[in-house]
Amino acid sequence: MSDLGSEELEEEGENDIGEYEGSRNEAGERHGHGKARLPNGDTYEGNYEHGKRHGQGIYKFKNGARYIGEYAKNKKHGHGTFIYPDGSRYEGEWADDQRHGHGVYYYVNNDTYTGEWFAHQRHGQGTYFYAETGSKYVGTWVNGQQEGAAELVHLNHRYQGKFLNKNPAGPGKYVFDVGCEQHGEYRLTDMERGEEEEEEETLAAAVPKWKATKITELALWTPTLPEEQPPEDGRGQEEAPRAEGAGEPAEEAQALTDISEEETDSLRPGEEDGDAATEEGHEDGGEEFRYDNLDQGNASFEEEETTQLDPPE
Repeated sequence: MSDLGSEELEEEGENDIGEYEGSRNEAGERHGHGKARLPNGDTYEGNYEHGKRHGQGIYKFKNGARYIGEYAKNKKHGHGTFIYPDGSRYEGEWADDQRHGHGVYYYVNNDTYTGEWFAHQRHGQGTYFYAETGSKYVGTWVNGQQEGAAELVHLNHRYQGKFLNKNPAGPGKYVFDVGCEQHGEYRLTDMERGEEEEEEETLAAAVPKWKATKITELALWTPTLPEEQPPEDGRGQEEAPRAEGAGEPAEEAQALTDISEEETDSLRPGEEDGDAATEEGHEDGGEEFRYDNLDQGNASFEEEETTQLDPPE
């Protein structure tokens, strides 16, 4: 996502010398509907009030960007769509020339973010969809970063837990479509360094590593049945014969728990490859999703790796 500074290029002011065609008030100010061509090559067509852009209008930048939406005293304010030079676009609410409120950002790589914005950054509840993998992050954002309670949804499994600085942190669980849950937590560990890095005393980056604690069956919701009334003669009903195989689910759960006692180093995020998450720094389109897909057919849950998110800002 990149606007190349285009949003700050709206140079039309009260004393700008430029071409204008439209309505004016008694004081000679641009007032009502009009068209203007600015000295820098930008153009604006829309409503004015006392010499300032106010109301609905279309502002076209010489670099190819354009804004279609509402203005208040020369600033983007209200609902509007900004199309950036790289082809990405934002549709949503604005306040004081910044993305603020609810909006959708469409990235050039077909990723999308739908949710809340604050002071030009993703902030609050939002969903980021990764077009390449079909995965999505649904949860909390803080100053453009994934942080707080969230759910990372993949094609055949999902992770539920908390995120900190774009990485999963603390207790959580993986829910698999095959019918089980793996509980555990992400702990910070130091990356291994080479001899050259050690000689240079380079600081090791802490990365989250998944440690599984137990495997359980899915916790399914079942309706509450009404209590049966006792027979009038006071005699209890005969005990119903036990269904064949009734004890099997408990035995299976115990077996899964036994498996979980083995330490699993699977489901750990991949290495960082740079901060591609910032809005202004992601000029070549969206976020890169780096969580490896988990092998759902492996019933023994042997070691496997997960990748990690690195969303753009």
